[in-house]
Amino acid sequence: MTTTPAAHTGSSSRPVPAQPPTPFTSLDVGSPALAGAATPVATGWDLVAGGEDIWEKADQFHFVCKDLTGDFEVAVRVESFTPAHLYSKAGLMLRESVAADSAHLMFVLFADNAPRNNNLGAYEMQFRAAAGGACQAVYPAVRPPAPPEFPAAFPNSWLRVTRRGNRFAAYASTDGQTWKLYAEQVLALANTLKVGPALTSHNPGVLAKAAFRDYTASH
Repeated sequence: MTTTPAAHTGSSSRPVPAQPPTPFTSLDVGSPALAGAATPVATGWDLVAGGEDIWEKADQFHFVCKDLTGDFEVAVRVESFTPAHLYSKAGLMLRESVAADSAHLMFVLFADNAPRNNNLGAYEMQFRAAAGGACQAVYPAVRPPAPPEFPAAFPNSWLRVTRRGNRFAAYASTDGQTWKLYAEQVLALANTLKVGPALTSHNPGVLAKAAFRDYTASH
């Protein structure tokens, strides 16, 4: 994976109220061997997904999304995550299209804090700056063997991403009110993006499962 410097200073406190998660589109991206699905619940979805990965030059995953235009913020709580591989990924996806090689930014959550490449902790940011290009990753500043700066905290692993022009900021939280900045990234993405929860197995023959709750999106 390609390392990109991350910003870690600052925090943000903001209540995140629940809101109904409709209307959205639920679909598989990249034709995974095992079909995924999303079951709506009161403030979110139960997702299952196959797929090889969201990485390199093309992706396979299940996506629940709707279009957001201009500046916005989006947040969700991951209540539970049953992975199919060490690199199974759940998180918030911001994507130009549902093509497998689309430009995107994703705030990733892993299922535990096991060491992964340059990452110690459950959170990671990744992006593909242009369609068909390679992905890059923004790792935590704290590396092994130190304790993780952004650990998993199920059922209260929260993610939030804000957009202000071409500047995207990702925050983590354990209560949905006090947020810690993970990283900021400048990307020239389209003004209208497809936004919502995403899940990939990283094991094409086994489905991963994740429960997304308390989803919100606002301008």
